[in-house]
Amino acid sequence: MFLNQCCPRGQFVGLGAIGFGCLFAFVLSLSVSAAHEGHDHGDDQKSAAASSVFPRVTAQSDRYEVVGVLKNGKFSIFVDDAVSNQPVTDVTVQVTIGDTEAIEAEHGPNGYTIPSPDLVRSGSTEVIFSINGGKGDDLLVDSFTPSQPIESNMRRNSTRFSPIGTAEALVFAGIILGLLFGYLRRRGRRNASYIAGLTSGACVLLAAAASAGLQNAGMSASTPQLQAQSDAPRRLPDGTAFAAKPTQRLLDIRTATAEPGTARPAFNLIGRIIGDPNRSSIVQSIYGGRIVPNDGTLPRIGQKVTKGETLLRIEPYLPVADRTTISEKMGEIEQLIAVAETKIKRLRPLVERGAAPMGQLNDLESELAGLRARRETIRNSRGDYELLRASTDGVITAAKAVPGQVVQAQDILFEIADPQGLWVEALAYDELDPAGPVQATASDSDGTSFLLSYLGTSRALRQHATVVHFSIPEPLSGLRIGQPVTVLVQGGRAKQGLIFPRDAVVKSNNGESVVWVHVAPERFEPRPVRIEPLDAKNIIVTAGLNASDRVVVRGADLINQIR
Repeated sequence: MFLNQCCPRGQFVGLGAIGFGCLFAFVLSLSVSAAHEGHDHGDDQKSAAASSVFPRVTAQSDRYEVVGVLKNGKFSIFVDDAVSNQPVTDVTVQVTIGDTEAIEAEHGPNGYTIPSPDLVRSGSTEVIFSINGGKGDDLLVDSFTPSQPIESNMRRNSTRFSPIGTAEALVFAGIILGLLFGYLRRRGRRNASYIAGLTSGACVLLAAAASAGLQNAGMSASTPQLQAQSDAPRRLPDGTAFAAKPTQRLLDIRTATAEPGTARPAFNLIGRIIGDPNRSSIVQSIYGGRIVPNDGTLPRIGQKVTKGETLLRIEPYLPVADRTTISEKMGEIEQLIAVAETKIKRLRPLVERGAAPMGQLNDLESELAGLRARRETIRNSRGDYELLRASTDGVITAAKAVPGQVVQAQDILFEIADPQGLWVEALAYDELDPAGPVQATASDSDGTSFLLSYLGTSRALRQHATVVHFSIPEPLSGLRIGQPVTVLVQGGRAKQGLIFPRDAVVKSNNGESVVWVHVAPERFEPRPVRIEPLDAKNIIVTAGLNASDRVVVRGADLINQIR
């Protein structure tokens, strides 16, 4: 009633539209001020806040790399080699902070420390590190900027409008405007009820948007603050990895630089360890029979033997037909021996009286001696053992003999090899250089590598591959005959690139070959590279790196797992 008296109908509608616009602008200002809590100040500040939780200073020269961290009331100083990242412990460190006098750092198990400096004043403070000893004297300078505590930021943000308060205010306004819409509708105020209904719907939509901002912007804005409570290793938004100096020493991270060089790339061959034919042998039976241990024991695997040493005996096996023939022959000889002995007994008295010649008696005695020798030979043929002896010096690598076992002729009972005489037999499916490879190396399943010496290439194919033999000049103690190995043979045209250990290259999530470059004292950057094998230990990087880049050569797989 009062509104109708004060304002005509057209003015009332215009006034309602103005009020609706003011309310809409006020709600937007609330939402913007609430969203200001999680706003973004840029990638540089975000990375710095995420990677440097505690106040720190870094400095680097051609000799040393220094990182100072203010933590737990102490200023910890980490001095590492500028090339290899090796911790330096044989130097004297003096620290000058601002206008104060130089303080000599105390050496401890985790680096160098000095008492916590007074950094209450705002702005940056110059820090000078004076290092004496080690690789040489050096002076490193950098500025130190104390960071604001996270708690003060959280306390300051708590005084602003929060997304929860904005959503609650919008819901309350929507309810009031909805009740007003019903009241005006019943009173017949159609235009005013329309404005109240539209305003109530806008409040509801803005409340839903504020709720979504609470889940997305508000929660994501608080995530870096929760993550930034420690110096734990983590992956930064730009893809680089942050690893504090204590973590690098715990993971034993090492780096290296390489000069451009020329080398021949290598290709892989599948091979296995075999024994040197000149220093290995097998033990076989010629006739076959039953195994009888020599001196009551049989040789075991791993036992050292010498050339000519008796390993076991073989009792010959005779078939029934052969046994019958031998028995008949023995009976015949026994009969002849009996006849000869009878003739000698009858002739001897006659020879003594001179009635018979002495030559006839001598002939009978010679015939009797021959018959007895034949009987002994046939008797020994049934029970004489076959002695099996070692043909070379070495170690028994295989034993297939059991007491009482009946073996056939040419059965392999023992294999003997010299551990210092080993070869590698490889299969090559590509064409090899007729003059032989420039250099060849091999590695086993554990990654242990050893040099090879080229012997020769077969002119006959085996399973559509060429057989290549290599000798091992210095065999490792852990090599076994039959063990599979990977042979890397250098050949082809020489290529230019950077040579690094194989451990420096890892696989990224998308399958690319990457290396981790030490771009800052506590920051590592992944670099995709193109590589080719060089030998069992090294690879050659043909693209993706510069000669001056510091590449992680030890611990790259651990850095690659940082998330």
